[in-house]
Order: sequence, then C-alpha cells, then structure tokens
Amino acid sequence: MLSLIKELAAYMSARKKWWLLPTITILLIVGGLLVLAQGTAVAPFIYTVF
Repeated sequence: MLSLIKELAAYMSARKKWWLLPTITILLIVGGLLVLAQGTAVAPFIYTVF
C-alpha cells in the first residue's frame, strides 16, 4: 500500500498533475463515509445527501 502511495506521488510530481490530489481525497472521504454508514442509524441521513 505504501508503494502505491509513493508511485502516485511520483506520478503527480513528474506529470504536474497536482489537481488529482483533492479529487482523490474527496473520493476517499466519500467512500469512507459510505462504508461507515453502511449498517448504522446514520445511514438514512447520509443517503439523503447523495
């Protein structure tokens, strides 16, 4: 997993694709919210947002 992060950082640095960083961060946050809310009482509130 650490090597994947290193390769991604090297790619973004070499290709000057720094705009990918906020996109990846937002995707990880949304994915984490969906995984955490899968079986909780918060699920109906999170699904109404999307």
